[in-house]
Amino acid sequence: MARHNQLGEWGERIAREHLLSLGYAIGVENARMGGVEIDFIAFKDDLVCFVEVKTRSSDFADPLEAVDNRKHARMVRAADAYLRDNDIPLEPRFDIIIVIGTPATGHTVEHIPDAFLPPLSTR
Repeated sequence: MARHNQLGEWGERIAREHLLSLGYAIGVENARMGGVEIDFIAFKDDLVCFVEVKTRSSDFADPLEAVDNRKHARMVRAADAYLRDNDIPLEPRFDIIIVIGTPATGHTVEHIPDAFLPPLSTR
């Protein structure tokens, strides 16, 4: 497995622990809908949160730049399909979790709840 894939998997484990520590229930991990992967679908209170995790070994590059408008639109389409297919009446929210570090150096976690609003159109 490539080193960046290992780092990404490690970051997702950190993000999972973070969500659980805040009282979220993890519904689905690495959900695939229509060719789009959503790292976590998590539930808390009356929300269903669609969570994208970005992991970087250093803070040299801004991980948020990887979650651009195109990624937003793809996540929204996948979330819409998930909500419709599973008849989930909860309010959706889109979160981003940024993990910076490595297993050897330690890490920081930044959780951005409600990171973006769905665009009016995803076409």
